[in-house]
Amino acid sequence: MGKIISVANQKGGVGKTTTAVNLAACLGDAGKRVLLVDIDPQGNASSGLGIGKKGLSGSSYEVLIGKMQPDDAIRPSSARNVDIMPSNIALAGAELELCELPNRAGRLREAVNPLRHRYDFILIDCPPSLGMLTINAFAASDSVLIPIQCEFYALEGLSQLVNTLRQVKHTYNPKLEIEGVLFTMYDGRLILTTQVADEVKRFFPGKVYRTAIPRNVRLSEAPSHGKAVIYYDGSSRGAAFYRAFTEELLEANGGKKR
Repeated sequence: MGKIISVANQKGGVGKTTTAVNLAACLGDAGKRVLLVDIDPQGNASSGLGIGKKGLSGSSYEVLIGKMQPDDAIRPSSARNVDIMPSNIALAGAELELCELPNRAGRLREAVNPLRHRYDFILIDCPPSLGMLTINAFAASDSVLIPIQCEFYALEGLSQLVNTLRQVKHTYNPKLEIEGVLFTMYDGRLILTTQVADEVKRFFPGKVYRTAIPRNVRLSEAPSHGKAVIYYDGSSRGAAFYRAFTEELLEANGGKKR
């Protein structure tokens, strides 16, 4: 049975989608079967894996509101062993629509649970907010992976994120756990970086990954080519660090063998 992991942080610009895309690609490259579910209306995970957002015949929006079966929205991506349920701007209105539908917090869970037997990992790229779309993702997930940029503002939203996780765990998903915390855009030469990192480690004891993702121009360039960094420039530092992080995540999950 595949593990479902949400990649979430309500603060934008912290490397959330970059992490979702590159983790999916590295897991696939390691021989795992992966489904990436894009529920961010910006659809950056979709375009980052080679899916054009305009003229989509099916997306996570249609699945969430019950107009389409998940299998009809899933398609191959540009990464080996990685399928994607794409998103586009149509999803922006789903927050309001979901509030009027039955089982409004459990609709994504209903869609992805039957897919567990086909994938080793199902990753959900969440929007940069803690609205109904993200609550759907948390309710559907086994765990939440939190990318954090080491800057002062990153600390401000952590308590809100943790409170939302607790509420979802109490109300919808008692098995929900924190998968881990990943530092992104990391620059260990800066005093502020180490100060923030120390504070986050106190906030999430035992949950912070050893691997930290540095700033890397190849990571920034790869999405414009519709590729994960390991396919755009496999010799880059960005590729090396995401491979190392993926190995660490797999190790924490016992290799995640079928």
